[in-house]
Amino acid sequence: MGASFSLSFTDQDGFSSSSSPSLGDLPESCVASIIGYLDPPQICKLAKLNRAFRAASWADFVWESKLPPNYETLVGEVLSFVTEKLGKRDIYTRLCRVNTFDGGTKKIWLDKSTGGVCMSISSKGLQITGIDDRRYWNHIPTEESRFGSIAYLQQTWWFEVDGEVEFPFPPGTYSVFFRLQLGRAARKFGRRICSSEHVHGWDIKPVRFQLWTSDGQYATSQCTVSDPGEWFHYHVGDFNVENSNSSTRIKISMTQIDCTHTKGGLCLDSVVIYPSKFRERLKQRGYLKCAKPM
Repeated sequence: MGASFSLSFTDQDGFSSSSSPSLGDLPESCVASIIGYLDPPQICKLAKLNRAFRAASWADFVWESKLPPNYETLVGEVLSFVTEKLGKRDIYTRLCRVNTFDGGTKKIWLDKSTGGVCMSISSKGLQITGIDDRRYWNHIPTEESRFGSIAYLQQTWWFEVDGEVEFPFPPGTYSVFFRLQLGRAARKFGRRICSSEHVHGWDIKPVRFQLWTSDGQYATSQCTVSDPGEWFHYHVGDFNVENSNSSTRIKISMTQIDCTHTKGGLCLDSVVIYPSKFRERLKQRGYLKCAKPM
């Protein structure tokens, strides 16, 4: 009995009614305080329970705790409309969508589960040595990139890719990756195939990765590009953001400039910036290549 005890009455038709409280009887403010400890997907699931949970799931103070501390700055950077009339849940939803900016060369979104800021910079937003010479590089349309195209290297002696971005990242630690693939993928009779026709030279010497930030942080590493036919995230390094009131400028570099041999057959999709704890996700899915610090 005890906590499970409830008063029951049976009417003249034999039907039983109970006076015990249910979840629907909880005050909305109480429900909102409880679900505030859950992550966003869990909140959305609980909103389907009853009206009290649904109403509580829209409480501004619940969603403001899920948004980055500088979300108002992020809204001004990536959303092209006024959000004054939107609730915090709507703002969270809009920021979780992939938002394109800087002429379509950059995309940013919040991770739905954690609210962490993620960014991707397309190959067209990077400075690639020789990109305008079709003997060496070509931009190829593909459904395997969120930007709809990649840069494909046929052959070169001097391989150098640089990138730069300035953005108001929220406080936290972030990891930077190059998303690369050896070999050129295509679809034939509905199946994915990958040609290794131009793949050569990457097993002779490793690629060098470098990362600089405007506040003096620096990381360098090297890794051999390998395993044709699969996309991998090659870890460049990490950087830390402490102040959400200012922008952080980041410079990224990837080079293999040993001119004793040529290299080719490489697909360059993008540079990706994730919260550092996402490295474990990439590792579990088999998408991560960890470079060795230099």
